[in-house]
Amino acid sequence: MTATQGDLAGLSRYIFRAPRWYSSITFALFIAALTGLAAFDSRYILEDAWQGVFYIGLPTLLAGVLTPPIDRKLGGQLTPNRASLLALGCELLVIGVLTGASVIAALTPLGQIFVFDALLFALAAIFAFRLLIVMAISRHSLPVAAIPASVQTVAAAVLLFVYSGTMRYLEIGGPLTRSYLSRPDEAPPELLVILPGDFVLLAVLCVLYAATVWLFLVVIDRPWRRSLGVSALDFLRGFIGHIAEGSRELEDFFEEIGEEALVPVTVLAFRRPDGTEKARFVLPMIHPGPMGEIGGGNLPLRIAEAADGLGFPPHATAGHDFNLVTEREVETILDAAERAHDRIEYGERATPGERLEEGEATLIGQAFGDDALVTVTFSPGFADDIEYAVGLSARAEGHAGHLEDVLLIDAHNCNNGLDGPNLGHVVPGGERSFDLIHGAERLGERLADAEQGPVRLGIAADETPWDPQEGIGPLGIRVAVVEVDGHSTAYVLIDGNNMEPGLRERIIDAVEDVDLLEVLTSDTHIVNTVEAENQVGGAIPEDDLVALIDDLVGDALDDLESVEAGMASEQAEVTVFGNDRTETLASTANAVVSMGAAMAGLFIAVVVAVSLLLFLLT
Repeated sequence: MTATQGDLAGLSRYIFRAPRWYSSITFALFIAALTGLAAFDSRYILEDAWQGVFYIGLPTLLAGVLTPPIDRKLGGQLTPNRASLLALGCELLVIGVLTGASVIAALTPLGQIFVFDALLFALAAIFAFRLLIVMAISRHSLPVAAIPASVQTVAAAVLLFVYSGTMRYLEIGGPLTRSYLSRPDEAPPELLVILPGDFVLLAVLCVLYAATVWLFLVVIDRPWRRSLGVSALDFLRGFIGHIAEGSRELEDFFEEIGEEALVPVTVLAFRRPDGTEKARFVLPMIHPGPMGEIGGGNLPLRIAEAADGLGFPPHATAGHDFNLVTEREVETILDAAERAHDRIEYGERATPGERLEEGEATLIGQAFGDDALVTVTFSPGFADDIEYAVGLSARAEGHAGHLEDVLLIDAHNCNNGLDGPNLGHVVPGGERSFDLIHGAERLGERLADAEQGPVRLGIAADETPWDPQEGIGPLGIRVAVVEVDGHSTAYVLIDGNNMEPGLRERIIDAVEDVDLLEVLTSDTHIVNTVEAENQVGGAIPEDDLVALIDDLVGDALDDLESVEAGMASEQAEVTVFGNDRTETLASTANAVVSMGAAMAGLFIAVVVAVSLLLFLLT
């Protein structure tokens, strides 16, 4: 990926799952009780805790419970889990502001009035924050979004009105009304400083902050509409849904900007003499991204699970422009793979593995009848994705006049992450692209002329003790050893996203029981829910990894048996990100994130300054 795409993928580090609504509410009430113990000074500790729960926790509870039905009644889609988490966050913001104001008041002569002014500021601030989130998630207009967004602020304001005795300043209502709407005798003395004008000031602040939110959204939305034709709120809504609840709303956004594409799906299958499948290589020419399980991020696992034998889903020659936009597209790929599998004509003969170097490219290949499996690596040079057009050209050169079909694998096994000026992309017109194309042509000629013999296959697999946080996906490590006329070629597939420099060479040097060996990674993006760079070997002991692979190759050699092999390809019509759309999305998102942070700081500074001026004038 490019540096900008890496920054976009790096947003995955913010991924978490929103707790259940009752967990958020329980924690909010607990925090409110602790705050009550620190803020109030009655005769009993439990009374202090209860006052904290009542005056601080109750508005949070009401916001968590009432916001979802109100929002959905207006056509929104705010869930109880999200609403409760939002209410908890707003409660913590209010507590933080009050704590800071209390410290300042204790160290200066500003007194209790300053603390209450800070409370008004906090209540208006949480209204603005809730307004932003509700507009993003439910796509309401500002006036409509203000209704569910105001629940927490209104609930707190009502409690302040009733228990501060503000009613005594107003000549309305009778004894019954006053008994319910004016209860200062039951409130802490800290609330008795409130006047009717304070509620007018709170309303003015809320209007001011709502206007600021609207202006902020208009400014950051403009680059999105200009470059992608979609709203930034669509992306924000999808991203919030993904990080908070694992929803597929982000895929809906990607589908809006996606483009239709035809991609080859190639299958190489091995079966025993009794007809049972032993192993299956499946290679759709798409990229398993963009991150986590969004789009095709989990494609390798889905492919492996669909195979009758041991599934091998290596990385194809395609970059991020060929990310699937939704997980639904994976089914289209699997259907095409099944159609290709059904058309396979099996044979009993293959060529020994051939190794060829062309410039920086190192290719290993074997022919199975009139078809061939070919891998390419640029190690020890750093390399990331091979562009779709380059892979398609190399594939065509490989079989033009020599072979019927070629399964071309990008080994994807040596990169330095996102460091340095050259990220190793193999793009049309680059020297490496011609190394690959010419190398594929030469290898195709050599394989077409090579003698073929009976083929034997041995396989082994281990899920490993490592997990995605350590750079290894759920498929672990899978090994296939193909032996022809006593010559053995091993294909080691690691379910990860690229490898640390030099690790491939260490593995090849350590495994001495086979004649040829190539290390492949699946490029699964499950491992990128931690960070954009989480390569194989970066977080696990290399010695342990090398030893495990050596053992698995030995197990595969012990498993050798005669098989039949065959290959076929089908085309799949899928929706992918599209040419240059990934880079446009990445650059736009990164620009808006950096610009938005600066703008948010500026807007906050302005509204704080205006708020201070209002407090001074009132």
